[in-house]
Amino acid sequence: MREILGRRRRFRFRRSERAAQLGAALTCATQWKWPVLPGVGLAADGRGCACPDPECVVPGAHPFDPVLLAATTDERMIRWWWTNRPDAPVLLATGAGAPCAISLPALAGARALAALDAMGVRLGPVVATPTRWSLLVASYSMERLGELLYSKDWVPSSLRFHSEGGYLVLPPSRTGKGQIRWERPASGSGGPWLPDVEAVVDALVEASTSAPDGGSRLAY
Repeated sequence: MREILGRRRRFRFRRSERAAQLGAALTCATQWKWPVLPGVGLAADGRGCACPDPECVVPGAHPFDPVLLAATTDERMIRWWWTNRPDAPVLLATGAGAPCAISLPALAGARALAALDAMGVRLGPVVATPTRWSLLVASYSMERLGELLYSKDWVPSSLRFHSEGGYLVLPPSRTGKGQIRWERPASGSGGPWLPDVEAVVDALVEASTSAPDGGSRLAY
Protein backbone atom coordinates (compact mmCIF):
# COMPACT_ATOMS: atom_id res chain seq x y z
CA MET A 1 0.00 0.00 0.00
CA ARG A 2 2.83 2.42 0.88
CA GLU A 3 4.47 1.69 -2.48
CA ILE A 4 1.19 2.42 -4.29
CA LEU A 5 0.72 5.71 -2.44
CA GLY A 6 4.31 6.65 -3.28
CA ARG A 7 3.63 6.07 -6.98
CA ARG A 8 0.46 8.17 -6.77
CA ARG A 9 2.33 11.04 -5.11
CA ARG A 10 4.97 10.98 -7.83
CA PHE A 11 2.24 10.91 -10.48
CA ARG A 12 0.50 13.95 -8.98
CA PHE A 13 3.79 15.82 -8.81
CA ARG A 14 4.59 14.93 -12.39
CA ARG A 15 1.17 16.07 -13.58
CA SER A 16 1.52 19.40 -11.77
CA GLU A 17 4.99 19.84 -13.25
CA ARG A 18 3.58 19.32 -16.73
CA ALA A 19 0.81 21.84 -16.08
CA ALA A 20 3.44 24.35 -15.00
CA GLN A 21 5.19 24.02 -18.37
CA LEU A 22 2.01 24.86 -20.27
CA GLY A 23 1.17 27.66 -17.85
CA ALA A 24 4.60 29.25 -18.30
CA ALA A 25 4.38 29.02 -22.08
CA LEU A 26 0.92 30.61 -22.09
CA THR A 27 1.99 33.44 -19.78
CA CYS A 28 4.95 34.27 -22.01
CA ALA A 29 2.98 34.07 -25.24
CA THR A 30 -0.42 35.54 -24.39
CA GLN A 31 0.28 37.97 -21.54
CA TRP A 32 3.80 39.15 -22.35
CA LYS A 33 3.74 38.60 -26.14
CA TRP A 34 7.03 36.72 -26.06
CA PRO A 35 7.28 34.20 -28.96
CA VAL A 36 7.96 30.71 -27.62
CA LEU A 37 8.23 27.16 -28.87
CA PRO A 38 8.89 23.74 -27.28
CA GLY A 39 12.46 22.52 -26.93
CA VAL A 40 13.44 19.04 -28.02
CA GLY A 41 13.39 17.74 -24.43
CA LEU A 42 15.12 14.79 -22.85
CA ALA A 43 15.31 11.15 -23.87
CA ALA A 44 13.26 8.52 -22.07
CA ASP A 45 16.05 7.94 -19.56
CA GLY A 46 15.86 11.59 -18.48
CA ARG A 47 19.55 12.18 -19.16
CA GLY A 48 20.45 12.42 -22.84
CA CYS A 49 18.85 14.59 -25.48
CA ALA A 50 15.82 13.42 -27.44
CA CYS A 51 17.40 14.63 -30.67
CA PRO A 52 19.29 12.17 -32.95
CA ASP A 53 22.73 13.47 -31.92
CA PRO A 54 24.16 11.10 -29.26
CA GLU A 55 26.81 13.70 -28.38
CA CYS A 56 24.46 16.69 -28.09
CA VAL A 57 26.16 19.33 -25.91
CA VAL A 58 22.91 21.03 -24.83
CA PRO A 59 20.65 18.03 -24.11
CA GLY A 60 16.98 18.94 -24.24
CA ALA A 61 17.67 22.66 -24.40
CA HIS A 62 17.42 23.47 -28.10
CA PRO A 63 14.83 23.59 -30.89
CA PHE A 64 14.43 20.58 -33.15
CA ASP A 65 10.87 20.01 -34.34
CA PRO A 66 9.45 22.60 -34.71
CA VAL A 67 12.39 24.76 -35.75
CA LEU A 68 13.14 28.13 -34.15
CA LEU A 69 11.30 30.09 -36.84
CA ALA A 70 8.04 28.48 -35.69
CA ALA A 71 8.08 30.42 -32.38
CA THR A 72 4.73 32.09 -31.86
CA THR A 73 2.42 33.91 -29.44
CA ASP A 74 -0.67 32.10 -30.74
CA GLU A 75 -2.55 30.51 -27.84
CA ARG A 76 -4.03 27.66 -29.86
CA MET A 77 -0.62 26.64 -31.16
CA ILE A 78 0.91 26.84 -27.68
CA ARG A 79 -1.83 24.62 -26.23
CA TRP A 80 -1.48 22.09 -29.06
CA TRP A 81 2.30 21.86 -28.65
CA TRP A 82 2.29 21.35 -24.87
CA THR A 83 -0.76 19.08 -24.89
CA ASN A 84 1.16 16.74 -27.16
CA ARG A 85 4.53 17.29 -25.45
CA PRO A 86 3.78 18.37 -21.86
CA ASP A 87 7.38 17.86 -20.69
CA ALA A 88 8.92 20.03 -23.40
CA PRO A 89 11.17 22.89 -22.24
CA VAL A 90 9.89 26.41 -22.92
CA LEU A 91 12.17 28.24 -25.37
CA LEU A 92 12.04 31.99 -25.93
CA ALA A 93 12.99 33.11 -29.45
CA THR A 94 15.10 36.17 -28.68
CA GLY A 95 15.31 39.42 -30.63
CA ALA A 96 13.20 40.92 -33.42
CA GLY A 97 11.13 42.81 -30.84
CA ALA A 98 11.22 40.04 -28.23
CA PRO A 99 13.53 40.21 -25.20
CA CYS A 100 17.22 39.55 -25.71
CA ALA A 101 19.68 38.36 -23.07
CA ILE A 102 23.26 38.53 -21.86
CA SER A 103 24.55 35.38 -20.18
CA LEU A 104 27.63 34.55 -18.14
CA PRO A 105 28.87 31.66 -15.97
CA ALA A 106 26.76 31.00 -12.88
CA LEU A 107 29.41 31.93 -10.30
CA ALA A 108 30.28 35.10 -12.21
CA GLY A 109 26.57 35.83 -12.54
CA ALA A 110 26.04 35.74 -8.79
CA ARG A 111 28.98 38.07 -8.27
CA ALA A 112 27.84 40.37 -11.07
CA LEU A 113 24.32 40.73 -9.67
CA ALA A 114 25.71 41.66 -6.26
CA ALA A 115 28.01 44.22 -7.89
CA LEU A 116 25.21 45.68 -10.03
CA ASP A 117 22.90 45.92 -7.02
CA ALA A 118 25.64 47.80 -5.15
CA MET A 119 25.97 50.17 -8.11
CA GLY A 120 22.21 50.82 -8.09
CA VAL A 121 21.63 49.35 -11.55
CA ARG A 122 17.99 48.41 -12.14
CA LEU A 123 17.79 44.88 -13.52
CA GLY A 124 15.01 42.94 -15.16
CA PRO A 125 14.36 39.19 -14.94
CA VAL A 126 17.33 36.86 -14.54
CA VAL A 127 17.20 33.21 -15.64
CA ALA A 128 19.46 30.77 -13.80
CA THR A 129 20.68 27.35 -14.89
CA PRO A 130 23.22 25.27 -12.95
CA THR A 131 25.97 26.53 -15.29
CA ARG A 132 24.96 30.00 -16.56
CA TRP A 133 22.85 33.00 -15.58
CA SER A 134 21.10 35.14 -18.19
CA LEU A 135 20.08 38.78 -17.72
CA LEU A 136 17.09 39.65 -19.89
CA VAL A 137 17.27 43.00 -21.68
CA ALA A 138 15.19 44.95 -24.19
CA SER A 139 15.43 43.86 -27.80
CA TYR A 140 18.50 45.01 -29.69
CA SER A 141 19.91 44.45 -33.18
CA MET A 142 23.24 42.85 -33.94
CA GLU A 143 24.31 46.11 -35.57
CA ARG A 144 23.69 48.03 -32.38
CA LEU A 145 25.43 45.38 -30.31
CA GLY A 146 28.44 45.50 -32.61
CA GLU A 147 28.70 49.27 -32.27
CA LEU A 148 28.35 49.03 -28.49
CA LEU A 149 31.07 46.39 -28.11
CA TYR A 150 33.38 48.14 -30.58
CA SER A 151 33.32 51.25 -28.40
CA LYS A 152 34.64 49.30 -25.39
CA ASP A 153 38.34 48.92 -24.70
CA TRP A 154 37.66 45.46 -23.34
CA VAL A 155 34.65 43.17 -22.79
CA PRO A 156 34.77 40.04 -20.59
CA SER A 157 35.09 36.93 -22.74
CA SER A 158 32.65 35.17 -20.40
CA LEU A 159 29.72 37.16 -21.78
CA ARG A 160 27.43 35.63 -24.41
CA PHE A 161 24.75 37.54 -26.27
CA HIS A 162 21.33 36.13 -27.23
CA SER A 163 19.67 38.31 -29.85
CA GLU A 164 17.82 37.84 -33.14
CA GLY A 165 18.10 34.26 -34.33
CA GLY A 166 18.89 33.02 -30.83
CA TYR A 167 16.91 31.42 -28.04
CA LEU A 168 16.83 31.06 -24.27
CA VAL A 169 15.40 28.26 -22.11
CA LEU A 170 12.88 29.63 -19.61
CA PRO A 171 11.67 28.33 -16.20
CA PRO A 172 10.34 25.95 -15.07
CA SER A 173 11.95 23.84 -17.79
CA ARG A 174 14.21 20.91 -17.02
CA THR A 175 17.09 20.04 -19.35
CA GLY A 176 20.12 17.77 -19.29
CA LYS A 177 21.94 20.50 -17.36
CA GLY A 178 19.29 20.50 -14.62
CA GLN A 179 16.37 22.64 -13.49
CA ILE A 180 15.90 26.15 -14.91
CA ARG A 181 14.69 28.78 -12.43
CA TRP A 182 14.17 32.52 -11.98
CA GLU A 183 16.97 34.13 -9.97
CA ARG A 184 15.10 37.41 -10.38
CA PRO A 185 11.42 36.74 -11.14
CA ALA A 186 9.60 37.93 -14.23
CA SER A 187 6.31 39.66 -13.46
CA GLY A 188 3.89 42.24 -14.79
CA SER A 189 0.60 41.72 -16.62
CA GLY A 190 1.83 43.62 -19.68
CA GLY A 191 5.27 42.03 -19.60
CA PRO A 192 8.27 42.40 -17.28
CA TRP A 193 10.29 45.62 -17.40
CA LEU A 194 13.55 45.16 -19.31
CA PRO A 195 16.71 47.29 -19.10
CA ASP A 196 18.55 48.63 -22.11
CA VAL A 197 21.44 46.45 -23.27
CA GLU A 198 23.89 49.36 -23.12
CA ALA A 199 23.20 50.00 -19.44
CA VAL A 200 23.76 46.35 -18.55
CA VAL A 201 26.92 45.92 -20.63
CA ASP A 202 28.41 49.13 -19.24
CA ALA A 203 27.69 47.99 -15.68
CA LEU A 204 29.04 44.48 -16.28
CA VAL A 205 32.27 45.83 -17.76
CA GLU A 206 32.67 48.26 -14.87
CA ALA A 207 31.99 45.53 -12.31
CA SER A 208 34.55 43.30 -14.00
CA THR A 209 37.37 45.83 -14.38
CA SER A 210 36.98 47.17 -10.84
CA ALA A 211 37.93 43.88 -9.16
CA PRO A 212 40.23 44.69 -6.21
CA ASP A 213 42.96 42.29 -7.34
CA GLY A 214 42.95 43.61 -10.90
CA GLY A 215 41.42 40.40 -12.20
CA SER A 216 38.01 39.85 -13.71
CA ARG A 217 35.02 39.05 -11.55
CA LEU A 218 33.23 37.87 -14.66
CA ALA A 219 35.84 35.45 -15.97
CA TYR A 220 35.17 31.73 -16.26
